[in-house]
Amino acid sequence: METNRREAPFRAGLDELYRVIRTRQEAGDVDNSYVARLSAGGQDEVLKKIGEECTELLLAAKNGSAREMLHELADLQFHLLVWMGQSGITPADLENELAVRAGVSGLDKKT
Repeated sequence: METNRREAPFRAGLDELYRVIRTRQEAGDVDNSYVARLSAGGQDEVLKKIGEECTELLLAAKNGSAREMLHELADLQFHLLVWMGQSGITPADLENELAVRAGVSGLDKKT
């Protein structure tokens, strides 16, 4: 699916978004930042939001609208990054974990 936005490397985009999320979490300005407000609610609030976004993505997939799926996938990824920031997991950590798993069959037990 094409978008009207200028293209940028996906990883760089996630790293920058993660950096902004961490900055807002650390600032804790709950009156002016959605990220700060959501994060102040604790892990349970962020996980509830992730669950909500997962459900919305599944419904979009069921409906078959590529635009809706992409929108919901972006929402889910954003909220996963918020949770990662709370948990001290960086995009590089995730990338390293995926690299460890590369080439291992999904039928084999992951270690």
